[in-house]
Amino acid sequence: MGALLRTAECMGVGRVYLTGYTPYPADASDERLPHLRDKISRQINKTALGASELVAWSHYAHIEEVIRELKDSGYAVVALEQAPNSIQLPSWTPPGKLAILLGREVEGIEADILSLCDTVVEIPQFGRKESLNVVQAAAMALYHARFVPLA
Repeated sequence: MGALLRTAECMGVGRVYLTGYTPYPADASDERLPHLRDKISRQINKTALGASELVAWSHYAHIEEVIRELKDSGYAVVALEQAPNSIQLPSWTPPGKLAILLGREVEGIEADILSLCDTVVEIPQFGRKESLNVVQAAAMALYHARFVPLA
């Protein structure tokens, strides 16, 4: 999570939404047990190198709530996932107001959550492995979204 926050900060992301059981840094309304909160925060901050203080973030219990709020605010929600209907990253033109949804490291994004997204984008793979680390994939997608002309 620290590497993701650091990548998001470096790419100028406005806010990172962390959902479900995703670890998150300590905050004022934190209800986790103090020893767990502190341990997780130390681990995140070790990799984030201060980015958790520089990039805005929020934690939600359920991703559906985040998707609904983003869409209501005019964002296109784009899932970064391998799927039959995905657009290959080099061919994708990012929209103006963009939220990129990342999945779990092994399981990815569930079909019911993919159906809530506006678009599914996939990073083509050329080796024998079928996927990238979530943070590496996020960095590629964010870089592409930053430098490809907007739709």
